[in-house]
Amino acid sequence: MLAFILRRLAQAVLVMLCVALIAFMLFQFVGDPVSHMLGQDATAEQIREARDALGLNNSILTQFWHFLSNAVQGDFGFSLRQGSKVSTLVAERFPATLELALAAAFLALCFGIPMGVYAALRRGTFGSQLLMTASLLGVSLPTFLIGIVLILIFAVNLNWFPSFGRGEVTRIGWWTTSFLTLKGWHHMALPAITLAIFQLTLIMRLVRAEMLEVLRTDYIKFARARGLSDRAVHFGHALKNTLVPVMTIAGLQIGGLIAFAIITETVFQWPGMGLLFIQAVSFADVPVMAAYLCLTALIFVVINLIVDLLYFAVDPRLRVEKPGGALRCVSCPDS
Repeated sequence: MLAFILRRLAQAVLVMLCVALIAFMLFQFVGDPVSHMLGQDATAEQIREARDALGLNNSILTQFWHFLSNAVQGDFGFSLRQGSKVSTLVAERFPATLELALAAAFLALCFGIPMGVYAALRRGTFGSQLLMTASLLGVSLPTFLIGIVLILIFAVNLNWFPSFGRGEVTRIGWWTTSFLTLKGWHHMALPAITLAIFQLTLIMRLVRAEMLEVLRTDYIKFARARGLSDRAVHFGHALKNTLVPVMTIAGLQIGGLIAFAIITETVFQWPGMGLLFIQAVSFADVPVMAAYLCLTALIFVVINLIVDLLYFAVDPRLRVEKPGGALRCVSCPDS
């Protein structure tokens, strides 16, 4: 187990180094930060002093080392557009994006997995066909269109939910949360549903396909032959093996929800990382873009590590060692 975790951590460090190199190259090729800071009226003397102060006249390796050491501490410099520290901007926006993604992921998993199991176990029935037809709509419709339709129905016509903003939040230290206020949940409902619909339909179709595949395997037939109940076969054996590939997709999708909720945040004017990134791209705010890239990579690395650990816990085939050339299950007692 320890060796497994250490290997994954080594891979994670290598990935983060590569991403840090890409983020550093943004500073080299996406315009000159001094010209953005000082403007076109700056004199040559002012430009030279600014470059010396920022360390831009040092060698590439020295600049990369300084960038890497600062990035490890969460210091990406100052925003060229707003003049504030990038870490402060990220700390202000990240809680909103994370909470929206967690709410959407919770909805997708809580509804997607049971609906997929039902569609597999009741294959060919009217309810199963209705779910599959609805899932096609969820997969094919773009996210921004779903958001606009929900706003039109529930915010404009019915006036049940607000159409923009985060609502009332509670501050816990530097963290702001919408989970502790009723208005926060009220504002989060529509964007969370919009973000969850595609993930829900994807998980439902994946669970259904995997469940149908597992139900055809020999060990399911042997379990039925031993007289186990349908409930034990379906949920004790089939569903557990179905969730192994589902965890991969779910983990990647949760990372995608956090990193790429840009469209949903734009439609609902949600004050998260996506809106900050769009503004950074529009104004070529390289420090913010670099911080967003590194944070996104870190999120995916952490989620993939968690998924790998869940693999280790769920799939006993990964807990098999080869001492002396023979296979032995680590979790099984010695005979």
